Amino acid sequence: MTDNQASATQDDALKQLVVQKIYLKDCSFESPNSPEMFAVGQWDPKLQLNITTSSKVIGPDLWEVVLHINIEAKQNDRAAFLCEIQQAGIVTLKGFTEEERRRLLGGYCPGLVFPYAREAVSDLVGKGGFPQLMLQPINFEALYQRHSDETRAQQSAAGAGVEPH
Repeated sequence: MTDNQASATQDDALKQLVVQKIYLKDCSFESPNSPEMFAVGQWDPKLQLNITTSSKVIGPDLWEVVLHINIEAKQNDRAAFLCEIQQAGIVTLKGFTEEERRRLLGGYCPGLVFPYAREAVSDLVGKGGFPQLMLQPINFEALYQRHSDETRAQQSAAGAGVEPH
């Protein structure tokens, strides 16, 4: 083993990602047109789904990651329901480079929190009297990578004097 390989192995051994807590930070469910909405016949809503993530440092090596999910369902152009969830997690991140930490907070950690948000959405929608809504799995790491690549391309284009499209 070379000195570089030994050093890399030691660095990896010092890295820690520990999930401290996963919790529902905020939730809201509105069904502004019920009970009339339950008598519309065939349930075939148009769904608008928006998902964003955020993170902030809350202590030494301690981060909060929040997954924001907003879902609006319309049936025949009338609001059936609006479901908003903020599912959060607290993680300890030690020994990572800045780039590794950004990748974990932007991709990996939202993926850890997502199953809990998915369950909360399903429960709220069901308790609201509507058919179960099961959000499909999301690859947050791939989304983070695509966003990073697009940001780098825009910065390169701006640095070269080319307007981004």
